[in-house]
Amino acid sequence: MSVAGNLRKVRSLGRASGLRKVARLARRRPRVDLSHPARSPLGSSVVNCVTYRDGIRIPEGDDPVAAVRRVRGYGKGFVWLGLHEPTDQEFAGVAELFGLHPLAVEDAIEAHQRPKVERYGETLFAVVKTVCYVEHEQLTATSEVVDTGEIMVFLGEDFVITVRHGRHGSLGPLREELESDTAQLAKGPSAVLHAIADQAVDEFLTVIEAVQADIDQVETDVFAENGGRVDAGRIYQLKRELLELKRAVGPLSRPLEELAIRPFRAVDPEIQAYFRDVADHLLRATEQLAAFDELLNSILQAHLARVTVAQNEDMRKITSWAAIVAVPTMVCGVYGMNFEHMPELRWRYGYGLVIGVIALACLSLYRGFRRNGWL
Repeated sequence: MSVAGNLRKVRSLGRASGLRKVARLARRRPRVDLSHPARSPLGSSVVNCVTYRDGIRIPEGDDPVAAVRRVRGYGKGFVWLGLHEPTDQEFAGVAELFGLHPLAVEDAIEAHQRPKVERYGETLFAVVKTVCYVEHEQLTATSEVVDTGEIMVFLGEDFVITVRHGRHGSLGPLREELESDTAQLAKGPSAVLHAIADQAVDEFLTVIEAVQADIDQVETDVFAENGGRVDAGRIYQLKRELLELKRAVGPLSRPLEELAIRPFRAVDPEIQAYFRDVADHLLRATEQLAAFDELLNSILQAHLARVTVAQNEDMRKITSWAAIVAVPTMVCGVYGMNFEHMPELRWRYGYGLVIGVIALACLSLYRGFRRNGWL
């Protein structure tokens, strides 16, 4: 049953009867790990819904409506609701339950957003890009190197909603890691936002290391003996994939600075220092990408230079052989004019002399070209 369906049932039955119905539904549903699949066994985009109090997970069902009522009734703790690529209908109930701004909801449903942080009343909306290195046996002109996704985060005083887009970036392992650090998780929803940003930046650095291996391989091939024969499309493909990575890494610096400096009601002041640390790591990733871009430009220029040199060598060889072949062609052309009075035309040894002169001239040209490195 979807979140919107549960919300309508609660309202139709009234507050008391709705809570009893939610409790019965929660007891019927099996307890399963919903952190990893793209679609949960609940039949909706809800991947997981967990309540935390003092940094400790409260094992009480998985219905968002009931979880929110428990947290707000107790006055302490928060709800972490995770979704994967929800539709408009699936997200409508969530948006109404938590009072999310329509503009932020639209951005969360539609992917391909820039990394950003926006405040809508008491709710903070953040977008973080995720990246993944695509393994390949050999880099080609059409190889996909970097795959990107997105995580949208709605942050309130007693809730955090994560909306994930893409085939990677599962938050299941991150949730388990956070649950092992109750002191950090007890600082509230902002600890989750910090962990997501920190994981995203760590993934940036991991992908950058993998991309560096591809760049090193291309550099080695370009400066090899037959470097002029390397497909330039491989270099352009790396530059395109590097540009995709820069679009995910670069724009995140501004949101991290805002989270580290600007006071937000939903962000614990102690967490702001952690955002500064993440911003430092992001700066390292940005600098590495800038260096890679310059290196690829140099590799491309070197490759073009090697191609030019190889073409010049080919042209010199062609010119040398053309000059050698021109000698017999010229002599044979002269003697083929059928003039009656020509030197040595009626001499017995004239034919052999002409052939010897041609051979001697060709051999001299060949040795001269070889000595000059043209052949």
